[in-house]
Parts: sequence; structure tokens; C-alpha cells
Amino acid sequence: MSRQMISRRNVLLGSAALSTFVAAPAILRAQAADISVGFVTGETGPGASIGVPYARGIAAAMGYVDNVAGHKIRLIKMDDASDPSASTRNARKLVEEEKVDLLIGTSGVPGTAAMAAVATEQKVPLIAISPLPPTVGRGDGGYWALSIPQPPPLMVAAVVEQMQKAGVKSLGYIGFSDAWGDLVYDALTKTATPVGIKILTNERYARADTSVTAQTLKIIAAQPDAVMTGGSGTPGALPFLALRERGFRGPIYGTHALINPDFIRIGGAAVEGVLAPTGPVIVAEQLPDSNPVKKIGLEFRAAYLKVNNAPTTDAFSAYSFDGWLVFVDAAKRALASTPPGTPAFREALRDAMFGTKDLVGTHGVYSFAPNNNSGVDERARVIVTLEKGQWKLLG
Repeated sequence: MSRQMISRRNVLLGSAALSTFVAAPAILRAQAADISVGFVTGETGPGASIGVPYARGIAAAMGYVDNVAGHKIRLIKMDDASDPSASTRNARKLVEEEKVDLLIGTSGVPGTAAMAAVATEQKVPLIAISPLPPTVGRGDGGYWALSIPQPPPLMVAAVVEQMQKAGVKSLGYIGFSDAWGDLVYDALTKTATPVGIKILTNERYARADTSVTAQTLKIIAAQPDAVMTGGSGTPGALPFLALRERGFRGPIYGTHALINPDFIRIGGAAVEGVLAPTGPVIVAEQLPDSNPVKKIGLEFRAAYLKVNNAPTTDAFSAYSFDGWLVFVDAAKRALASTPPGTPAFREALRDAMFGTKDLVGTHGVYSFAPNNNSGVDERARVIVTLEKGQWKLLG
């Protein structure tokens, strides 16, 4: 081989090596570590009527944003069958075997509280899509769990305002015999009693019950002006059916946990006219253009329709979507200091989540703080009434 040919070959090899060197950062970026997210909901069991919408909401969220700063999001979904013990097992499996950076779940306060216990122990952040009591999810190093849904006191206070306008002086209560029923009842006593509304009953039933006859007979015997319910999803319709069947004609109120098509389907005529608080997304098209939630609310609906091939008709799927928005926003900031897949990233992600400020979601505008696991204010609630099977914005 001539000296000229050897020189030419070395130039070509040098160029190729340089090209490989220049391309390396791009290859490394393409191979950036995934961010792993573990999602738990009850797609089966007594809570499936809200668990399934949660799953559809997370699918819409993944379709809306599937990577953060070049890091692909790996989503692992699990069904806890609406069983808190399964919620615990799933959370542990996701952390210990799948090595997730974040947990999101689940459909029901008891299961979500169980997941929060695992998250706190394992030091993995949790985004709760069911309301969490203020003290749940807090360890020695501060909170590891934040709650996306509006806290019951915020929503129940709006219902009590409607009761006052209607002249209600006495009230019967019936709710789940679990943490959700307790949260609603506690919020009711703190808001209704100070304004002179007497709570005459505190009846409870299990989510899996098929009859509440005995409880409703006690309520009717107490002769309240109105009834407040503390149920959710399909089982939330039981008190309405039983009360109307036995001739109760007073107003019956609910919470944001009832905004679900299965509640309407099961309740039928018995739930017509119910007043309940909800996040603005459920009536996004009825909101004024000045409402900050309207734009993202309509974007969520479009993303949901694209992924699920059906329109959204519930409030629960949007909680999953908002949780995803909080996660993505926080992950952008956490990635600036550490890569995913490490304890350092999980802690950075937790700190970034609790540093969220004025993030507009479908249910409200979120701002968290290290000592506050609930991030919404009055902008996260509207009052709706059910008219001919459709939720209508009240006033």
C-alpha cells in the first residue's frame, strides 16, 4: 500500500472516530434511564366503578406526556381488587421488585392509606388519587405522600353553604363504615354544627353491602330536614334508593365521590336533583373562559377520548391525570440534580413535588408545601346538580 493511500485511510478512520465521538452524547441521551412509575387501582372488586376510571385516566395521562427531559416513563399498572391488603402487597412489589421511583394510587381511602404507609417506610414518594387524612404519609423526614383530590372539609363546606341557603336546620348522615365515611362525617360536624345545623344520625354501611334498610329507617324516624351521604361510586347510590323508596322527600346531598356514571345508572330517578361539590373539570365546557382550569380541562377530555375511544363522564379519571401533571412537573426539576432509579432521585422527586407552585390541573390549581399534603383551594370546587342524568353547574 502506498504512503498516500495509508495517509488517506488514516484520515478516513480519524473522521469516523470523530463522528462516533460527536454522536456519543446523542446516543447517551437516547439511552437515558427510564423513570419508573407504579400505579395501583381497583379495577375489580366493590370499588371498581371508580377504580376503572382511575385506570383510564392514567392511560390518558401517559398518552398526553410519556417522557420527561428525554427520559422515557415506564408505567407498571396493578389491580388491588379494591382490597387494602392487596394495595399494601402491590406497593411493596412495585418498590422492592420493580424499583419504581414513584407510586400512584389507589381507588379508596383505606387502600391509599395502606400504600402511604409503604411509601413512608420505603422512602418512595406517593401521589394519592384518593383523599388522604392530613397526618397520613408523614415520616421522620416529613411527608412522602401528597393528595390530589380535594380534602373533604373544603368540599363539605360548600355543601353546608347550600344547606343554609335552603333553610336546612337538621340533618341525617349515612356514610361508609371506613376512613372515607369518617372523613366526611368529621368535616360535616366541623362545618354544619357551628352554623346551627343539627346532625341527628350517624349511620354507616360497608362498601360491599347490598341493603341499607335498617339505617334509612332510623334516619326517617329522626325526621331530619335533609340527609348528607358519605359514600362513593356505585355503593354511594344505596342510601338514595332506600330513602326515596321509603318516602323521604327532603333534599339529599353528596360529595365529589359520587361524580360517576355508574352512580347515575344505579340511582336512576332516586338521585335526580342531588347537589354535590366537584372539581371544575366535570363541567369544563360550562365554565367561563376566565376560569384557569377550563383550558387544561378540555385538553384532558381530548386526551382521554383519543386513548380510551370514549368521552369521559366522571371526576375520578381526572384525578389520575392531575397526579401525572404534578409528577411530570416535579420530575423536570428533580432530574436537574440526579438521574432516576436511585434513592437520591426519589428524595429529590419528593422535594420537588412538595415544592409545586401554581400548577394548573383539571380539578384546580396545585401548590404544595413540606407541611401540607393537600394542594388545592376554593378554585378546586364548584357545586353541581343532576338534571336528566347530566351534571349542571349551579349558579
